[in-house]
Amino acid sequence: MTENAAEPRLIVETGLDARIADIIEPVLADIGFQLVRVRLNSQNGLTLQIMAERLDGTMTVEDCEEVSMAVSPVLDVEDPIDKQYHLEVSSPGIDRPMVRKSDFARWQGHLVKCETSIVVDGRKRFRGKIAECGDEGFVLERDQIAYGEEPRVTIPFSALSEAKLILTDELIRDALRADKLAKQQAANQNDEPVEDEQ
Repeated sequence: MTENAAEPRLIVETGLDARIADIIEPVLADIGFQLVRVRLNSQNGLTLQIMAERLDGTMTVEDCEEVSMAVSPVLDVEDPIDKQYHLEVSSPGIDRPMVRKSDFARWQGHLVKCETSIVVDGRKRFRGKIAECGDEGFVLERDQIAYGEEPRVTIPFSALSEAKLILTDELIRDALRADKLAKQQAANQNDEPVEDEQ
């Protein structure tokens, strides 16, 4: 297991969503994926949305099918939802939720909007560029500064209740570049000849 696979999520579900996450997270880890988010909503009757990705941040349509086929039997056995529901598996997308410390490090320099569970520097809602990322939190360079506010604020990871990237041309460019690089690395790993150990 890679170091990234064991990285806990900062932002986790509550209630029934949390129970479902607890059920499926080990299944995802076993097949090389990590959970981003679980959300049960009343869309199309009742829909269970599972957002996941590979450890390198990629997620193809085939990956969504693999995740769906892996979690469906476990959900059938555990039966956490007492009504009929639709299962929807997706990638986090480009304007993704930020749920791990590594998400903030990976997308440093990009715009994010976030909410905190406690007041930080006089407010709970923030928007700006991720300027720095550390072990305990990240520095946000605000793009909308109110009178008397500092242009930069440090937001502790422990205070986050929600965070999401904001779609920009730069984000699209960097996300496509990262996806292409991850696919090239995966292809190279599959092409490397296996040497016999003697």
